[in-house]
Amino acid sequence: MGDVVSSHLDEGKRELIAAKTGEVMRQFSDVYKQQYAVALFNSVRYEIEGGAGPQSQLLHRKDPLAGRLIFSGNLFQYLEENRKWRNRFVSVPNNYSINLYESKTAHERSLHPKVTINCAGYKALTSIDDYIELINASLPDVKAKLGSGPFIKCATPFPLILWHPYGRHHYFCVMTEKEQQKWHAVLQDCIRHCNNALPEDCTVQTPAFTDTVRLHRQGKGDYGTWDMMCGTPPQILANLAMESLHPELRNAIGPRLKGKMQQRQRDWMFISDAVYRQVLAQTTSQYDSLLVTCEDHKVQLDTRLRTDMDQVIASKEHVSSRIRALVLPKAESLLKTSVQPYISSILEALMEPTSRGFAEVRDVFFREVVDISKNLLNGGGKEKLGEHMEKLSMLAFHPVKMKSCYENVEELNLEGLQQRFDVSSLSVFVSRAQILMREEMDNAVHTFEQLLQQSLAAQGENDMCKTIQGCQDRVLKKYDYDSSTVRKKFFREALLQIIIPYMLQQLAPSCSPELPRFKELIFEDFSQFLLVENMFEEVVLQSVIKDIMMAVKEAAVQRRHNLYRDSIVMTNSDPNLHLLGENPPVNWGTKFSNSEPEGSPSGSGDGDGGSGNRRKQVVSMIQLDEVPLPYESCLEVPGVELIPEEDAVASDDGEEQAEADLCEEPRSPDSVEAIRDLINPVMEVVLPEESKSDVTNGTVPTLSTMTLEEVSHVTTFVEDVPVKSPQENRSPRSILQQLGGNKKPEADKDEADIKDAIEEIDLAVKEGDGEQTAEVCAAKCDSSPQPPVATDSTPHEEPQPVKKSLQGEDNIIDPVEVEVVLA
Repeated sequence: MGDVVSSHLDEGKRELIAAKTGEVMRQFSDVYKQQYAVALFNSVRYEIEGGAGPQSQLLHRKDPLAGRLIFSGNLFQYLEENRKWRNRFVSVPNNYSINLYESKTAHERSLHPKVTINCAGYKALTSIDDYIELINASLPDVKAKLGSGPFIKCATPFPLILWHPYGRHHYFCVMTEKEQQKWHAVLQDCIRHCNNALPEDCTVQTPAFTDTVRLHRQGKGDYGTWDMMCGTPPQILANLAMESLHPELRNAIGPRLKGKMQQRQRDWMFISDAVYRQVLAQTTSQYDSLLVTCEDHKVQLDTRLRTDMDQVIASKEHVSSRIRALVLPKAESLLKTSVQPYISSILEALMEPTSRGFAEVRDVFFREVVDISKNLLNGGGKEKLGEHMEKLSMLAFHPVKMKSCYENVEELNLEGLQQRFDVSSLSVFVSRAQILMREEMDNAVHTFEQLLQQSLAAQGENDMCKTIQGCQDRVLKKYDYDSSTVRKKFFREALLQIIIPYMLQQLAPSCSPELPRFKELIFEDFSQFLLVENMFEEVVLQSVIKDIMMAVKEAAVQRRHNLYRDSIVMTNSDPNLHLLGENPPVNWGTKFSNSEPEGSPSGSGDGDGGSGNRRKQVVSMIQLDEVPLPYESCLEVPGVELIPEEDAVASDDGEEQAEADLCEEPRSPDSVEAIRDLINPVMEVVLPEESKSDVTNGTVPTLSTMTLEEVSHVTTFVEDVPVKSPQENRSPRSILQQLGGNKKPEADKDEADIKDAIEEIDLAVKEGDGEQTAEVCAAKCDSSPQPPVATDSTPHEEPQPVKKSLQGEDNIIDPVEVEVVLA
């Protein structure tokens, strides 16, 4: 691998890569410094003038994943170095990175992971065919033969592949389809979270960065959404540099690659990954330096803005009016002919799958709360409530439970509208809607927790089901309102992201040459905060925003997809809830449970990473039919069982044995031990072993095993059942007690059967016939006194002949001794 990379990426090519990346960063830095001042102006103006939107009814949690672990388990990883599959322990912490360890022990000892994967920009695949299609497109000149496979052979039929357009690919596999589905949901959640790495609370850096990236791509003629706008700012900048650098290197290096098609694809993946890592290292260092430079000037810019804010605003309005006079007639003409007829169609295409997804979020929350009420009715007090609430608290971050919600919005399809408005990818809208779904679910769960805690403190633990239902109804009402508000905002933003780039692209040829002359109207002292390019875009936005707002409002008035009208405002509708907004999250495990502190939930001193503090896991391990899988590879963090998908009932010993078995790599069903067991099966027989008992001084049968090779002859043994004399059974109940010994009747015996047995025994006693009694007991008893019955062992008696009545005929059956001849 190293030879391939070094031979094609010599010093000259690395210098060329560094030079081209540096040029992209210089262009980006120049625009970013300008956009940083503009974003600071907008932030300070918003702070002074206000303009808050509708008030959220649900409470928000600041750090819901504190002290949590998303998932952990074992996967088989393909190692490109030796082209072999190896078992790896995988841990997904609350930052959604993927850490691969040599073993579970290495993870518990806090050793550094062998590999850490940041999933930004990746795609999670479960099909080799889908991967072949993507890998074949990486080198267009290399034509794949029909039916040819990739350069790896999956060890199982259930692969998991992480594909990146520039970085290295990662190959995993599991043993069962259910494991594959769970891991795929976890990987998709990691990708979704890592792609959404730009913090929204940064009101200056984030807008400045996104506007700069958009203007940089528009300068190259690329308008519209960009599916590689994912990850941290350095990762996005690396993707921006690779967008032009990658095709150039592919055309230069691709024809020089040698070997078969699969080998050439493999070599190109290594080369592309080396280039991407070099570019990422350069963008990271240069972006950090740029950020430090801008932050150093922030205080000076902020002071000037707050001093001259009125003059800056007046100057902006004056210049905007001039630009509006030039652009607005052209924009309205374009809007009327090419945009307005399609707004309602785009909105309907967005509303249908998105509203289904939010409705599914509501249903999932409702079902989980109803299950809590059902479990409380079936038994359990505050301890059970604490256990169920602990599971509910992480519902929003459970990728398997949330999968049904996410799948609805993945059906988003603009059909012909996507080509008309040149929308390159819908992944931006799908990912954004899924992030909003997760936020709303967590808000609903957090609000329910706070309301339930308040209600239990006021009303006590009497009729907890009624209390839970009351809190559930309040939360659902607030969720309906917040869901409508969030969706309407999402629809407006999505429409703007689709329409504005299209209009800018259409208006740019006629309007862009006229913009430089408007710079003369801006005072030099305010030129840092007022850019004609931004004001041009604002004028285009103002021309279309009215139609977008009207379309969303009409959908709300018609109550389409349960959207509320803007006139329905619930400000301060629940003042008691507002007082709970600053309360910390409820720790249900310690509030309603007698268990040990969270640092040692299972009573063990060792925790994850050897720190003594175990991090609770969101997703549990897999159980099928209440039995551990024979080749299970999804291992669970010890002592953690937060939100299991299905109930699993197993003994402690069975779970320990299963966990020990899981640590081993799966064995082939055609192994030597399995074949030997088929040829020489092991059978269990009861052999008398002389074992002196303190009570009976007799022999006790023991259980032994032997193979069929050791047995040459087996004869049948019929043992009689001795009972007491009927004269000593003074009542039917005493007879039943003697028949059953000191053992209690089985729990599932029907009462009617017991009554029938009592009636038969009464009849037998009245008749006084020993033979009738023998028919009931199926044996003739000795008239000698019965010795006391020992509790630990039974006395050894000589077998007596047994008299049976079969169809009116009495047959005497002599006991036959057991004869086992060992070879």
